[in-house]
Amino acid sequence: MATLYQKTYPIPMPTGAEIIVRRGERLARWTDGNGNVKTAPLSGNGKKIMHEAGCWYARYRDAEGRDCRTSTGCQDKQTAAQVLADLLAGLEKVKAGIITPSEAKVAEHSDKPLLRHVDDYLVHLEAKRVRGRRVSEHYRRCLRGRLTRIVKECGFHRLGDIARHEVERWLLKAEEANMAAGTRNDYLISILAFCNWAIREHRMMTNPLAGVQKADCSSDRRHLRRALTADEVAALLRAARLRPVAELGRQSVPLPEEDRCGRSSWTFKTLTPENFDACYQRGLKKRGQESERLEELQMLGQERALFYLLAVSTGLRRKELASLTVGRIHLDAVPRAYIDLSAKDAKSGKGASIPLRQDVVAELRAFFATRGAELPPGMKVFRRPPRIRVFDADLQAAGIGKTDPRGRVVDIHALRHTFGTHLSAAGVHPRTAMAAMRHSRIELTMNYYTDPILLDVASAVEALPNFQAPSSSQARTHAVASTGTTSR
Repeated sequence: MATLYQKTYPIPMPTGAEIIVRRGERLARWTDGNGNVKTAPLSGNGKKIMHEAGCWYARYRDAEGRDCRTSTGCQDKQTAAQVLADLLAGLEKVKAGIITPSEAKVAEHSDKPLLRHVDDYLVHLEAKRVRGRRVSEHYRRCLRGRLTRIVKECGFHRLGDIARHEVERWLLKAEEANMAAGTRNDYLISILAFCNWAIREHRMMTNPLAGVQKADCSSDRRHLRRALTADEVAALLRAARLRPVAELGRQSVPLPEEDRCGRSSWTFKTLTPENFDACYQRGLKKRGQESERLEELQMLGQERALFYLLAVSTGLRRKELASLTVGRIHLDAVPRAYIDLSAKDAKSGKGASIPLRQDVVAELRAFFATRGAELPPGMKVFRRPPRIRVFDADLQAAGIGKTDPRGRVVDIHALRHTFGTHLSAAGVHPRTAMAAMRHSRIELTMNYYTDPILLDVASAVEALPNFQAPSSSQARTHAVASTGTTSR
């Protein structure tokens, strides 16, 4: 038997309430902020009152005989009764075989606003685990922005409004507005994943966007990275090690009139290769009397330089490097020192043993020696992993351009590209380079993480045979053909 009811739950006793008895029932009576007299029954212990929810709930049995309770979303009992009648009518259609149970569940969600489904999807992602890790808040925030934009600009209000032709039209307009192919694919992937989730949750029967083609990212790459040469890496490591002290030795210069604002009439000179050494020497003199502060700045520079060195010699990503602890670095291992990258910290979700060069091992030993004799295994190796602004300042101090004439950029992830490129330049077999990069596809290593400009293509071409100069056997054959005799 289907019924309607309102939920009651205990809440604290209102201020100034008095206990009365009416028809044998103990009630609390008080005056609210509008001057209205209110009464409510007491809870079992008599210390709280029982509050009645404004929304009506329906209790009924589904087509399989299970007891179900759901909110009607109505505060008016007559309207709630109509909602219950619609629910029962749908159950009768399921029992009669007119519609399937799945279709009935889809019908329950058909009138719900689409953005409320998006909210439910994001709650699902918040509880979801991918390779043992939670979906990050940053990803969920970006996903909400993408879904909200495409839903509003396509004019979708309900799940049933999602249509393939509208999404394809939106993608075409985005392409005409010069949106990158990778960004368009991000929007498409987001709404496809949302529709697949809705199908799993029995909110949709089929994915209306199945078959929508992705854009070709290979022909429309906007953020191209370049690898650093060996000399550039050396300059970057030196700048990173000395820049914290060199920053103290920068001289002040007056600002141009057009750049002055309020009391700001001067600034510091930018560090460049031309003034870097002089600024470093002035910084040493400036902090000469404060040995502790100077030592702290030198340790900071050593930490940054080691961060970059590990990035170009191991191929570890920034987050992977930032997650390293002292216990994960095994410098005395036999036959070779290595880094034990845990699965939860790796991007792929798979653990790995990263071998270390001997010069890198020496740098790590020196770095740990400055920290102290006994370091706890759980201590982070890098207390302040450099971010992009720090990295850009180190690039500028080293005299390395942020962007080259071809529009390719250098950022922290470009250090991983540098690692992959120099593996290929050193003649490492592609399959070995793929394993060192921890890639799942060799095309990714060769096409995206190898900078062809730094490869010695000219020497490879010179290694080809001289096709115009015949070999000795070819020369003899040519002589016989011309004289008609052979030498004896």
